[in-house]
Amino acid sequence: MATYILRISTTSRGRRMILQDPNVILNTEDEMNFADARIIGLYAVLGDIDFVAIVDADDNAAAARFALELGVKAGLQTTTLPAIPIGRLEDRSGDRPGEQSAYTVIGSGPGAGAGAS
Repeated sequence: MATYILRISTTSRGRRMILQDPNVILNTEDEMNFADARIIGLYAVLGDIDFVAIVDADDNAAAARFALELGVKAGLQTTTLPAIPIGRLEDRSGDRPGEQSAYTVIGSGPGAGAGAS
């Protein structure tokens, strides 16, 4: 399973649905019956979006289908972001001699942190 972050904004229809039933997002997920994607965390947030959902899905296609159906059924606008575990960003330059790594650990080494360049 891969992890995805769904940025969720409500439409006017979605806001009415949430006022009637604050659990409308989770209830809609239960009704959808997806075997290859599920919400593992749901948070109301302040700012330019209304909710953030953490979703486990088999792959990008499953995450996209899940977000689309959730949006249509619950009156939501979603943006789906794949979440990459920080451990996958480690330096891999030693994997193959002569090749430069596409991965480096962010914020590691001397001088790392805020303002480091």
